[in-house]
Amino acid sequence: MLEFAESLTHCFLRKFIPAHRFQRIQTHTIGRQHVHQTQLDSTAIQVLNWNIAKQNYDSRWLRDFHSIVHHYQPDLIFLQEVRLGVDADHAVDLADMSWNYAPNFIDAHHQAYSGVLTAAKTNSSRSRAIVTEHYEPIVQTPKASLVTEYPLTQHSETLLAINSHLINFVNLETFHTQLQDLEFTLSTHPGPIIFAGDFNIWSAARSQLLDQAAARLGLQAVTFTPEDQKKIKRFLGSPPLDYILYKGLVEQPTHAHVLDQITSSDHKPMLAKFAVRTD
Repeated sequence: MLEFAESLTHCFLRKFIPAHRFQRIQTHTIGRQHVHQTQLDSTAIQVLNWNIAKQNYDSRWLRDFHSIVHHYQPDLIFLQEVRLGVDADHAVDLADMSWNYAPNFIDAHHQAYSGVLTAAKTNSSRSRAIVTEHYEPIVQTPKASLVTEYPLTQHSETLLAINSHLINFVNLETFHTQLQDLEFTLSTHPGPIIFAGDFNIWSAARSQLLDQAAARLGLQAVTFTPEDQKKIKRFLGSPPLDYILYKGLVEQPTHAHVLDQITSSDHKPMLAKFAVRTD
């Protein structure tokens, strides 16, 4: 059933999207760093993860996003499928946060980048993009991950944050290649880690590869209630597509939520709260 649905998607893309519309670009990051806070509070790190389906210029999405930010006050925000105009200086209104952005292509029709954005209540000490060597079919675009590091109060180690959109409409070996590249980066970091995004885990085989990588790295998935777990985006009964994985942190389960009332994207916002492990 999943293979049939994927074939239908390919046919739609081939018919309605001209091949020249999406232009590949050199690997780079775009960012703004201006906040005064110098470190993340290691005792309380509120995280928001959300695939926003390129809706960040839509008024309904903007209302939803500002409401979430105002109510939950996240310290670290992971967004996927974010549009950024090639002449724009910001993708979302984050007056009190710094952000980094990793585009994976330019949409020639809209003159806008598409990519992943990570925002934080402190400046990143390092950022870089990891773009897949393989492309998704038909539109022939890669997928991007954004690696950022943040200083922490009371700790000499930094927090490594990886915001990923994993490749879709490809065979399992190609998917595994991207996951291996990310696993290598994750394995070299000695401090706490948050690995979040839209992982496109729509099959048992993909889920198994993710589980194996997480086990090797010592990563855990955020624990949502059974009710909230059902709200996470899936594809025809597949495993969840969106994840927040972590290491070297203590999760605060009562703060883990999936915001089902939000409908401005077909993915639901995911929230979690952590403290850096001290033992």
